[in-house]
Amino acid sequence: MKADTPSQTAEKPVLAPEFEVRLAAGPDDLRAAQRLRYEVFVKELGGSGPLVDHAAGLERDELDPHFDHLMLFDRARKGEQVVGVYRLLRYDQAAQLGRYYSETEYDLTPLLFSGRRLLELGRSCLHRDYRGGTAMYELWSGLADYVLKHGIEVLFGVASFHGTDTRSLAAPLSLLHHRHLASPELRVRARADHYQDMNLLPEHEIDRVAAMRAVPALIKAYLRLGGFVGEGAWIDHAFNTTDICLVMDTTRMSDKHRSLYTGGRAR
Repeated sequence: MKADTPSQTAEKPVLAPEFEVRLAAGPDDLRAAQRLRYEVFVKELGGSGPLVDHAAGLERDELDPHFDHLMLFDRARKGEQVVGVYRLLRYDQAAQLGRYYSETEYDLTPLLFSGRRLLELGRSCLHRDYRGGTAMYELWSGLADYVLKHGIEVLFGVASFHGTDTRSLAAPLSLLHHRHLASPELRVRARADHYQDMNLLPEHEIDRVAAMRAVPALIKAYLRLGGFVGEGAWIDHAFNTTDICLVMDTTRMSDKHRSLYTGGRAR
């Protein structure tokens, strides 16, 4: 879920969008996804990595070929039409690869031994012109179809706050810890090398409205769908982010939450 965190107030497209959601079909699609990731994660957020190609404008890593890449296109847009992406790794793909991406940041033992069908979400981002509108719901619709097709039971992945100054993030991190901590059987834990305790403020000292306002939109959206967070944050200096791990058990979603997620389709 490593996710786009810039402001949601950018100018919107003039033409009405004509959205299409589908999986990447080959190397050209993958490069288009990597170009959008470069715009968001590198140019906007200041991230980096050993395989980032600044000359070609690509944000990539060695795991990309092993993932499915869910892509959102705006066919009414002139020029580059890829405006949203998700990177997906199913339990069976992870078994072939030998690990999940999130294992570099979180101990996933509770999930790995749950016997559930898992789906890891990552590298989620939208073009700046498409934030705050219906584009994310279009991506979710495609994701819901994918989840239904593969019988996925638990979704998880890393999502981010911009920056690594946890003092400025004390209120939202503490709110997530006190109000949205995952149950023990699904509670992954940030690894010790970059571990940050999220219990930074007592609950009674938190201005809940202001704290929730500081939570990135994607994280709030998953909380509204019934998602929870793992224990501890992980400080990612390369991406200039403070990461949390979101976990969503689709079998525990209320009818209201499931309708929002699936667009009313039955599970």
